[in-house]
Order: sequence, then structure tokens, then C-alpha cells
Amino acid sequence: MNWNGKRALVTGAGGFIGSHLTERLVELGADTRALVHYNALGNWGWLNESPLCHEINVMVGDICDRDSVRQAMQGAEIVFHLAALIAIPYSYHAPISYVRTNIEGTLNVLQTARELEVERVIHTSTSEVYGTARYVPIDEKHPLQGQSPYSASKIGADKMAEAFYLSFNVPVVTIRPFNTFGPRQSARAIIPTIITQGLARQTVRLGNLHPTRDLNYVSNTVDGFLLAASTPAVIGQTINLGSGREISIGGLAQLIGELLSQTITIESDEQRLRPDKSEVERLLADNTLARMLLEWEPTINLKEGLERTIEWIRQHPERFRPDVYTI
Repeated sequence: MNWNGKRALVTGAGGFIGSHLTERLVELGADTRALVHYNALGNWGWLNESPLCHEINVMVGDICDRDSVRQAMQGAEIVFHLAALIAIPYSYHAPISYVRTNIEGTLNVLQTARELEVERVIHTSTSEVYGTARYVPIDEKHPLQGQSPYSASKIGADKMAEAFYLSFNVPVVTIRPFNTFGPRQSARAIIPTIITQGLARQTVRLGNLHPTRDLNYVSNTVDGFLLAASTPAVIGQTINLGSGREISIGGLAQLIGELLSQTITIESDEQRLRPDKSEVERLLADNTLARMLLEWEPTINLKEGLERTIEWIRQHPERFRPDVYTI
């Protein structure tokens, strides 16, 4: 697609992946609008510090408010829907917030897309909807398992997107990223957790070390979003974006220690453990569909992505509190 002048909206644009996607759209020449969550401080999230912030039409609102969503989507041709509550531990404490934001917020986007006849909606799922792998690698036909209130809310959102495509022919593509990481990710995620503690001391406090994850650098994920928006004949599809490789949490900690040039000692921290039946033990993507339909493949591998992320965190220590468990 020639993005020059294309009218694109990113919901959740102030967040980790959303800010990277928004900046890439600007760089490609798109007429880029960003919906960020309203707050009394007027904070635009990561877009506050973006060197491209003056080239972005930033709108403040709430994905749960239909009027906010309609105003933001008015005139948009392509909508990238990333706005969501994403922290799994917090979903144990505030499940209704996840239903409102992730399911009702997605419903607002889909209903508005139908009314405004938007050209395409890219809906953001998550590998957490699969739960612990029943078989590997996990393809898009794998059963969905709501092992946390967060994952259950994302299953609901995914099914709402599916329903609007099948019922009303709303042009939706669902992208299902596996564990995206990189600069700007908050300390609630495992990689910033390990890096920030490892930079501060040799002892790193973690929860369960045995689960495996399929880790994918943020620029790879952004590539997938853009291809999903521009590739013909993928409307109605759900597509995994994952590296096709897995690593245990314990192995990840050791690898990060090597990249930090230090030996990391791991201490068990009970507050970081998920409830037994809620822990997703294994995630490993089958990315065949992404390769076949989108001609997508990850270009930044785990080691290079970790090196980039470590360097960014070194330059922004004020963003993290290594002694505080962030949920």
C-alpha cells in the first residue's frame, strides 16, 4: 500500500505497541490520527516524547465512550484498534474493568466502523487467548482458553470482531501477537522486569521460571499490523504473529544476564506467581499463515531485540522502579 495521505487511526496510540505503530505510519506518510486515553494531566503516553508528535493528530477520549470513538473514527479509512487493558495480574483484581474496556470498547469500534463504512479494521488479539498449549506449534485453529480474566475479555473481544464480520460484513482482520517486547514496554512485562532488576543488582526476583514464551520484537509486530492493513484477501482472517521459537522464563533470565555481562541469581517471589490453574505454561506460535498470506516474517531476532531493549532501558532508568512489583 502507498500510505502517503492514507487516513489512519490508531486507538491505544499512547501505549507501547501503539506508539511505535503510530510513528511508523507518520514516517510512511499516512495522515495519522491517534486516540489516547483522557487524563486530567493531559498526558499522551509515549507520544508525549515522540519526535513526531507535532505530525500526529492526537485526540483524547475513552474507548468505552461511544461518542469519543465515533469522533476519532470519523473520516478514517484504516483503523488499528490497540486500546485495551493488558496486565494479567491486575485483571484478577478488577475483572469488570477488562470487560468494559476490552469487550465493550471493541464493540464501540466495530459498531462505529459499520456505521461509517470504514475500509478496514485491524483488531488486536493476544496469544494469551490460547492458554496453555494443547499442541505446538499453536496455529489459529487452536482452542481458546480463558485462563485469566484478561484472556477471557480478549476472547470476548475477538469473538465480537468475528461476529461483526460474519453478521454485518465489517471488514475486520484480527492480528494475534505473541509476546511482543522492546523499548517503551512497562515493567509489568517480564523482559523489562528482568532487565531493570539485573541493571540494579545481581539478584532478580521472579515468579514461575518454567513457562515458555514466544518472544517477538516490537518492530516485527508493527510490520505485521501494516501488512494486515494493506494485503488484499485477508478480511475476516485471524493471523498469528510470533517468532516460532520459545524460551523458558528461567532461560530468558540467564540470557539477559549474559547480555548484561553478569551472573544473575534468581529468587522466587510468591507475589509474582499466578494462580496454579491460571498460569499459561507454554506458548509457541505457528506463523505459517502470516508467512503465507502477509508474506511476513520477523526480521529482528531475540538476541538483537534484547540488546536494543537493554540499551533503551539503560538510557531511561527513571522510567522504572526495580524494587517494586508492578502489576
